[in-house]
Amino acid sequence: MRTSRLEAFSDGVLAIIITIMVLELKVPEDHHIHDLVRTTGLGLLSYLLSFIYVGIYWNNHHHMFHVVRRVSGGVLWANLALLLCLSLFPFTTAWVDESRLARDPVVLYGLNFLAAAIAYFILQKVIIRAEGPDSALRRALGTDFKGKASPVVYLIGIIAALTLGTAGVVIALASYVVVAIVWIVPDRRIARLVDESEQG
Repeated sequence: MRTSRLEAFSDGVLAIIITIMVLELKVPEDHHIHDLVRTTGLGLLSYLLSFIYVGIYWNNHHHMFHVVRRVSGGVLWANLALLLCLSLFPFTTAWVDESRLARDPVVLYGLNFLAAAIAYFILQKVIIRAEGPDSALRRALGTDFKGKASPVVYLIGIIAALTLGTAGVVIALASYVVVAIVWIVPDRRIARLVDESEQG
């Protein structure tokens, strides 16, 4: 099976996720900047972080499927598992905002990021298994340090939030931001392989 239908479906789901998240933002009742900050400030920040995460997944998903030759049933299900995790972003983002950064919502927010990272890792492994030992994706990933380190950073943040009170919540949020910064540049190994395949 070609990858085009899977990519089109995934793009549509991610577009809907972004749309749902922005609809959660509250419009200020008055017309001044301080009303915007008071009513929407925190929600806008959590929306921006979640938007960046969706953008990161979309970007890397797009690059990854440029080097995938065939889609098996396992790849379809693994991709759906990833989309399930990403579709929870609007809920966890809204809860973080509504709770004003309470501990449990921040922990669930981190667990949502962790679940998405694990689902993406599984998707990569299923693709490599379907394409065999000579998979282009396997060659491009190499040791995949970023992919393996990100869940560890999420866990550090989650554990900090659970054990260190308000300071732990700050550490957790900082951890989520750090991972986003690390991933905001698309995976260069895959991008390089895509460029080589297009030139060849």
